[in-house]
Amino acid sequence: MAAVVTSPALRCRQTAATLFPGRMLAQDPRLWEQDFGAHEGLAAADLPDLGPLDRGVLAAYAPPQGESFAAMAARVAPALEDLARKAIAEGPVAVVAHAGTVRAGLALALGSAPAALAFEVAPLSVTRLRCLGGGFSVLCVNAAL
Repeated sequence: MAAVVTSPALRCRQTAATLFPGRMLAQDPRLWEQDFGAHEGLAAADLPDLGPLDRGVLAAYAPPQGESFAAMAARVAPALEDLARKAIAEGPVAVVAHAGTVRAGLALALGSAPAALAFEVAPLSVTRLRCLGGGFSVLCVNAAL
C-alpha cells in the first residue's frame, strides 16, 4: 500500500488507525463529507422528504446553509484525481472517508453525480476503483472488510 489517506473526521482517522496499525496516515480535508448545513443533526422525522425527487434534482439539492451532492462531488474530485495519480505512480492508495466521498468517486467513474446516488454505501465497507490514467473503473462496491 503506497499510502493511507483519511478525511479529517475523527471517526475516519480512528477507523484508518484500526485498519492500518502503525501506518502513517495522511489527512486530506478535501475528503470531508457533504455539508448538510441546517439539516446536520436533525432527527429523521424533522428532515424534509426528498424521496420523491429524481436523482438529478436530488444531486442539485442543497440543504439551507449546506452544499449539494453535486457540489460536494466536484469538491472531492480533485483530491481523488490527485490520489489516482499517486496510485498510478506508487501503488495502491487506501482512502478512509465517508459514504458521500465514496459516491463522489463513483460519480467520477460513472461521469455522473446523479447516477452515483443510485448506490447505497454500507458502513465499514470497501469500494475499489481502478485508476485508468484518465478516469476510473468500478471494481466493487460494499465488499466486506
